[in-house]
Amino acid sequence: MNVELLLQLVVNGLILGTLYGVVAMCFTLIYKASQVVNFAQGEFLLIGAWVCWWLLTEFQLPFYAGFLLTLVFMMVFGIVLQVLVLRPMIGEPVISVIMVTIGLSIFFQAIMKWLFGVFTQPFPPIFPIRSVDIFGLNVQPAYLMSMVISLLIMAGFAWFFKYSRLGLAMRATAFNQQVAQSLGISVKQMFAVSWAISAMVSALAGVVFGIVNGVSPALSFFGIKVFPAVILGGLDSIVGAVVGGLIIGVLENLAEYVDGQWLNLGNLYAIAPFYALVLILMIKPYGLFGTEKIERL
Repeated sequence: MNVELLLQLVVNGLILGTLYGVVAMCFTLIYKASQVVNFAQGEFLLIGAWVCWWLLTEFQLPFYAGFLLTLVFMMVFGIVLQVLVLRPMIGEPVISVIMVTIGLSIFFQAIMKWLFGVFTQPFPPIFPIRSVDIFGLNVQPAYLMSMVISLLIMAGFAWFFKYSRLGLAMRATAFNQQVAQSLGISVKQMFAVSWAISAMVSALAGVVFGIVNGVSPALSFFGIKVFPAVILGGLDSIVGAVVGGLIIGVLENLAEYVDGQWLNLGNLYAIAPFYALVLILMIKPYGLFGTEKIERL
């Protein structure tokens, strides 16, 4: 039993799990505001990564400038998308809106392939060193950066929803749209803000994954990989999204360790989260922290 390898994978899983938790919060944010599951979330990661890559390679911008411009672009992109495409769907059946997000996912995939091709493109060198030694464990600087930023985002989300006027308005909208509207809250504005925040934060994750693995159409698959974390934590729970992300991140790496040491199946790393998804739906359909809905028939 290789204890050092196991410890390395657990640490990597925790770091990756914080990033999963951030993307899972974006799923939850949109669901809480509009009761819609956004199946184009992975494409937000992809678009953000490609935009940042293009700014760095085409205009030779320093990373911090390209990164900030990417976040601003994605914020505007999220607002425009909600206003032009999703706002006309308000009042329509939820399944219709979900089908629109699936259509957006396919559309954005095609556009990105047309603009940037299908081959993996590496990011320009961002950090002067390839890895950082922490208590004998090698960790990539991009993951350390992502962990710090992810923790700051989680703390920011907690403050935003508990103390800010806009965050309280979004919570009221998620609880009951009609009551929120009667209190003078613009439901349309809350929808736009939720999509803007979701697109911007997803771009952060996309850039980190792009720095580590390069940018390619496969990056959008991370949106699907995060979905088990959302269901595991509870679709309407911000805390659950964070916990679910950490659990899935560690579970993936433990599955890789078990597969490499004993099973030798070759793909357990990729499918372990979806086994967890099926299991949690069988045992606790509303997730660890989700709100159970009781319906009378």
